[in-house]
Amino acid sequence: MSQQPKRKPPIAAPDEPTLAQQVGAKAARKLKARRSGTPGVWFGLGMIGLIGWSVVVPTLLGAGLGLWLDQHYPEGRSWTLALLMAGLTIGCLNAWHWVSQEDRAMHTKQEDDDA
Repeated sequence: MSQQPKRKPPIAAPDEPTLAQQVGAKAARKLKARRSGTPGVWFGLGMIGLIGWSVVVPTLLGAGLGLWLDQHYPEGRSWTLALLMAGLTIGCLNAWHWVSQEDRAMHTKQEDDDA
């Protein structure tokens, strides 16, 4: 009978974490998630309200200013429609800013947890 040569275990690259390090990091993330808890329903409703108001307020202000301008300075163009669209655009940009800021904060927290 011929004996096959013994295989050496594969050597992990120096920049790759070992299995034990990966398991330890995952366990640490789970423990931290249990301690901090997940955002509840009220957090989600609060974010929806914040985003909603950040769109509604500039839109209504634009429409109100447009109505006032149309009543005091009547011309061929509709200030109400133009300022309504401007307010809606500003509100959507404002909401996008809030959402991207929250997304950035979540990714920063996740990167801090991974480190």
